[in-house]
Amino acid sequence: MDLEELRAFVGVAETGSFLAAADILGVARTTLRRRVEALEARAGVPLLKSTRTGVVLTEAGEVLARRGRLMMQETRALVASLREVGQAPSGLLRVVLPVGLPPHLLSPLFGLLRSTYPLLRVHACFSDHPLAEPLDNVDLAVHFGEDMPRGPWISQVVLRVRERLWAGADYLRERGLPDSVEALRNHELFSWQGPGGDACLWPQLRGPAFQVEPALISTDIHLIRACCLAGQGIGLIPSVDLADPGEVEGALVPVLADVVGREQPLRVSVPEALSELPKIRQVLEHIRRIIAPL
Repeated sequence: MDLEELRAFVGVAETGSFLAAADILGVARTTLRRRVEALEARAGVPLLKSTRTGVVLTEAGEVLARRGRLMMQETRALVASLREVGQAPSGLLRVVLPVGLPPHLLSPLFGLLRSTYPLLRVHACFSDHPLAEPLDNVDLAVHFGEDMPRGPWISQVVLRVRERLWAGADYLRERGLPDSVEALRNHELFSWQGPGGDACLWPQLRGPAFQVEPALISTDIHLIRACCLAGQGIGLIPSVDLADPGEVEGALVPVLADVVGREQPLRVSVPEALSELPKIRQVLEHIRRIIAPL
């Protein structure tokens, strides 16, 4: 397949306009149209159709657009990898993280990356669903989950954390420490909303999950932890048992530690097209070395 034809088609598919795609790609509209028509001739089926509101994809066009974006990304990655052979990681690393990871856990990781690879710049953004972000905007995605992500990802578990119940010591002194799952119904409950999970269905270490009615549901792990520290209730969150800055020792107390909870794998996933980039491989190895002691 001719890459210029594919680039022209993907440009039209993303903008919905031959004119807009021509402006972005810096080619004449007639040239762009000729390349798309040549690609349709190769495919043997229409890929685009014109409507009153613009150009839309046919069913075959949608299939090619999805795969075409990945092929273009693979091409860019291949060229970039050739430039980086034998060099230390440099340039921009785009990382998407799950909402609510405590900043005091992330800042040492950033500091160590910068001290090891001073030519590397990091663009970090947060998402409720890191794997749902556009592939073009992601080099590394950090997320929770036991299952391998669907789609064009290379994934590995870098850390396993315990999801458990926590409450402030002051809250438990006032309301009492629940001694059973049934006793939780008499308390204010907060629940982390994990990707694909049911925040109203809490796991047991042994036995079936049970239904709850949380007063607060959030994708932000740190928000729930902060509410627990404020003495407002009992929260179910993943935790690496590291205190927040300024947190008094013993301020948070595990609740029903032998009954409620599960292990949550923390994964780092890389778009398959980028997995062989020297920059990505070296950064992944560095992250594993940093996180291993945790």
